[in-house]
Amino acid sequence: MPDAMETVKNFILQEFLPGESPDQLKATTPLITGGILDSIATLKLVAFLEEQFHIKLEAHEVDVDNLNTLADISRLIQAKR
Repeated sequence: MPDAMETVKNFILQEFLPGESPDQLKATTPLITGGILDSIATLKLVAFLEEQFHIKLEAHEVDVDNLNTLADISRLIQAKR
């Protein structure tokens, strides 16, 4: 089973960065502050995370601290499991 970070990375590449080289999206690439995810994209990401990983994110968890990088997202998923 691919790890959470790889799964999320593939989703982001497919949904928000079509045609982008996977090498360009690193664990520390800023997704929100870097302009890759806007508010609508962030909501799509949250829906994907909840469905894919069977977790429930609270409103206060859906922020730049938890969702700005693949590393942040991976930590959040691990904490919620």
